[in-house]
Amino acid sequence: MPVALVTGGSAGLGRALVHTLSDRGWTVVTDARDPDRLTAAVDGLAAVVPVPGDVTDPAHQEALAREVAWLGRLDLLVHNASTLGPLPMRPLRETTTDELLATWHTNAAAPLALTRLLLPHLRKADGVVVSISSDAAVEHYETWGAYAAGKAALDHLTLTLAAEEGLTAYAVDPGDMRTAMHQDAFPGEDISDRPLPDAVVPGFLGLLEQRPASGRYRAASFLSPHEAVEVPA
Repeated sequence: MPVALVTGGSAGLGRALVHTLSDRGWTVVTDARDPDRLTAAVDGLAAVVPVPGDVTDPAHQEALAREVAWLGRLDLLVHNASTLGPLPMRPLRETTTDELLATWHTNAAAPLALTRLLLPHLRKADGVVVSISSDAAVEHYETWGAYAAGKAALDHLTLTLAAEEGLTAYAVDPGDMRTAMHQDAFPGEDISDRPLPDAVVPGFLGLLEQRPASGRYRAASFLSPHEAVEVPA
């Protein structure tokens, strides 16, 4: 039975990935900061191990690594947990250094720290690392600076580690989705035209099935024609 660790599994894309992998027979370790929300998100799923905690906390990272060690392998590590940074989103001139560092800690430094802990298990299973990126990592949108810089850093850290360690790793842009996080970025706006995370998951499955060379990809590139979703420009 393959084993996955998906961070941020209580909502949005993380929750959709946890449900899909569980339905396909994977054992899934997942986390979230809110224990009650995490428990509700995985209720009724087979072979899912919820581990409440903050991914930036070294003690929590160690707890996740212990669960993986007990399972004995790691076929897939998905760095999905992230933060937009201070809300409402604001120009960089109004963003403090502490706010920048806190955002980057969650979006870049914590995923790297967790990956380092899990390297032996990834090597053993010839596992794959997937870091959830964003078009903001390569574009420049007003008020998105803190988040965007963190995602750009995550891309580079993920792919540099892959080159250094001989891992297969991907920085994947899922495209816009109808999630609470996306709504936080656009308060008061109607985002109902965005696809739900479940519609994006097949792209990730296609990526894992095809297993191209390590690099940065768009999830939509791995959707079959009948799975394709309309994503606003």
